[in-house]
Amino acid sequence: MALKENISMLNFSMERIEMRIVASDTGGALLDGDYTPIGLIATAAVLVEKPYRTASMSIVKYSDPFSYDMSGRQAVKDEALLAMKLARKTKPDVVHIDSTLGGIEIRKLDDVTIDALRISDRGKAVWHDLRKDLQPLAKRLWEDTGIEMVAIGKESVAVRIAEIFAGIYTARWAVEYARKNKRTSVGLPRYMSVELRPGKIYGESLDPREGGLFGEIEAETEGIGWELYPNPLVRTFMVLEVWRE
Repeated sequence: MALKENISMLNFSMERIEMRIVASDTGGALLDGDYTPIGLIATAAVLVEKPYRTASMSIVKYSDPFSYDMSGRQAVKDEALLAMKLARKTKPDVVHIDSTLGGIEIRKLDDVTIDALRISDRGKAVWHDLRKDLQPLAKRLWEDTGIEMVAIGKESVAVRIAEIFAGIYTARWAVEYARKNKRTSVGLPRYMSVELRPGKIYGESLDPREGGLFGEIEAETEGIGWELYPNPLVRTFMVLEVWRE
């Protein structure tokens, strides 16, 4: 009897190990001539599965960096909506979004809960506004699929992978922009690099503590020159400069 119980517990543990996570993040910024961000570029949603080093699927939503709301409202809303879209398609175990609220379920967020959060007054104001749109959507996702959406932030490896993919998609945006406008510079998310390869763009974490996180997407890179170098004003961030050859 004890042996059967142990085998049953082992099977349960193995099921938990195979967790599938959808996560989203916004990253990458168009830079002016002084390396100052003008606006953010790409929101990426990814499906992350074992061994949790890259995405098995990704989708992107591009924003107009010239008219971007830098308050944080646009980024969180875009991330939640894009993650829900991918989650309904892929049926993961859970959805992670890049907002550090201690892993709280978005469907449970009400004004009283937000006021009790240990975040800044500005952050609370943002979430009081966002809750009106996101809480009912997260609740409907849970009712329809049983999938929870949690605000966990960069503690999640899956969110970090989404951030890396946002940087890779930013590089693709820069390539397409430079093809039409000759040249541009974008800032990548923290601790990451990209490399333009024939028909592809590859990106990876520069943080050795992250276990080799990476990503790759298809892109038309022919006829494009590029250079990657540190942002001289903000350490840990790289600048990708691209131009039409």
